[in-house]
Amino acid sequence: MLDSVRVRLTLWYTAVLALVLVVLSLLTYFIFWRSTLQRTDVSLSELSEAFLTTLDAEVKDQTGPNSLKLAGQVAITEHRFRDHVFAIFDSAGNTVVSSQDVPPASPDTGSVASRALSSDSFQRFLDASSRSERLFGKVRGGEDGYRAFARHFSSAGKTYTLVILQSLHAQEEMLEEVTSTFAWVIPIALLLASVGGYFLARKSLAPVVAMSSQAGRIGAANLHERLAVQNDRDELGHLAMSFNSLLDRLSQSFERQQRFMADASHELRTPVAILRGEAEVALSQQTRSLEEYRESLGVLHHEAQRLTHIVEDLFTLTRADAGQYPLQPRDFYLDELVGECVHSARTLALAKKISLNFEGATESPIRADESLLRRMILNLLDNAIKYTPEGGRVTVTCRRAADQYIVSIADTGGGIAVELQPRIFERFFRADKARSRAENDGGGAGLGLSISRWIAEAHHGRLELTRSDSLGSTFTAHLPAASSPSVSSG
Repeated sequence: MLDSVRVRLTLWYTAVLALVLVVLSLLTYFIFWRSTLQRTDVSLSELSEAFLTTLDAEVKDQTGPNSLKLAGQVAITEHRFRDHVFAIFDSAGNTVVSSQDVPPASPDTGSVASRALSSDSFQRFLDASSRSERLFGKVRGGEDGYRAFARHFSSAGKTYTLVILQSLHAQEEMLEEVTSTFAWVIPIALLLASVGGYFLARKSLAPVVAMSSQAGRIGAANLHERLAVQNDRDELGHLAMSFNSLLDRLSQSFERQQRFMADASHELRTPVAILRGEAEVALSQQTRSLEEYRESLGVLHHEAQRLTHIVEDLFTLTRADAGQYPLQPRDFYLDELVGECVHSARTLALAKKISLNFEGATESPIRADESLLRRMILNLLDNAIKYTPEGGRVTVTCRRAADQYIVSIADTGGGIAVELQPRIFERFFRADKARSRAENDGGGAGLGLSISRWIAEAHHGRLELTRSDSLGSTFTAHLPAASSPSVSSG
């Protein structure tokens, strides 16, 4: 049962509400008890003032040695209330007059007053009152005890102590009613709150259940479907939009994977078909000259090289995507590496009568994977030479700008159409497919620029097509001069 989020939310909600109600009940009970006690103390204080006023007036009208006792009896009679006990004591603690000396209003009143004034608790309170001008306290007796108040007053030059006891039975009954009210109100409130909380949690989580069901039905065949967003401003709406965004990325990745597999199959089919066809032709003839065999073997070797190059590029990109291509950084000079690459590509340029120039820079120390940067630069040079017409020019520059090195390779080819430029770094994309498939240029598979961009990004840099028009194209690589490359990149 606890596996359900609705049940757990309901239990947590009920537990927190129960804690709040219990704390609130205790706080309310304490405030109510303290307020009742304060009202009782104020009432006793005011009653003592009225009692002493009456006592003073009666003392003036009495004569003889028992004038105070007689005046006290009159005052007790006038201020007699139910559940109240009055007593006057002299400085020695002897009783001058008390409610026992007055005819009781009911048969039980006299016995109650007698028991209260003779209890040990009252004697301790009376002893304590001698050390204080005014004193409040509690005295045991009766059903629930008494609230006691003692104060000193003077009469005929002597000091006396007036003690008034008020029964706490009425207050205790009221507090018991409050407690019993809380005892049945809180469980009912918790029951109603838990039921309401469960249905509220169920209703609130209903969209999550619906999204879960809909998400469970989404597969490769219907990856285009999206979760319904009822309110894009609440948390569930954000969850649905985040999940839809995830589906968008998955759909794009799935489409790229399908396109990648289709393009890879297509690219591999061509050299494999040539290898198979050439081998079948060679095997179909019983007698062939040595030169014909050498020609067939040359075709097979050329296509095998092309096939090997495609497979190696695919393997590199696959490892890069999986984050399993470890980089091996070392310290070297970037300007020397660019110069070596230009020297290696000069043979290809001379074959097409292309002018290949390198505008070197000062020493350019860098920490990077030398073999990968060499591959990136050679890819860019091969690409520039391939698409530059005979008699054209390729210019390579390497310079430092602030905290990065900028390597630019510019050609004087026909440029790339504007609508094709955003796709130039896509895998297997070729701006001129007919030309790129020609045998005289090696039959590129359209992976060089993708690999080159990955190499730049693996070194925390970037590769951009900064210019492409009818006068030619320029590719620019930005490489950090200080930071080391990632250990692996995906």
